[in-house]
Amino acid sequence: MISGRCAACKYLRRRCPSDCIFSPYFPPNDHQRFACVHRIYGASNVGKMLQQIPSHDLRAKAADTLYFEAKYRIQDPVYGCVGMITQLHQQIHSAESELAKIRAQIAFLNSNDHAQESQVQNIETKLHPDSNILILPEQINAAGLWSTYVPTSASSTQTSWF
Repeated sequence: MISGRCAACKYLRRRCPSDCIFSPYFPPNDHQRFACVHRIYGASNVGKMLQQIPSHDLRAKAADTLYFEAKYRIQDPVYGCVGMITQLHQQIHSAESELAKIRAQIAFLNSNDHAQESQVQNIETKLHPDSNILILPEQINAAGLWSTYVPTSASSTQTSWF
């Protein structure tokens, strides 16, 4: 038993017996916890529910669950904890769809990079190794296509391909 009265006995203004069913789950420093549970379920019903559970660990989980459900039922009288669960499911769904979109964009960009690299390699392999053509990086337009070339011969004239 916790020294002093538990939150349930304080709330109910009674003496806390040594075998109090509430004392392990409703400590005296957290009176709001029992107040929420009592407001929704009633002290007698909570006591009966806790006594029907054989294991101390399961009782602790049940007391936590009762508090969670009572707290959200007070915050949202219509939906209670189901409203919170629904909201969390919607957040998960939106995060998953955003993740899928980002993965698709990454795959698309990776495939475009790979396609551009293979296009550049194809163009480079088509050029004769002894060719006098010098292709500068600024000669590639936004679409990744070659727009001009500069011959390396003495005449420095630019010729447009497109």
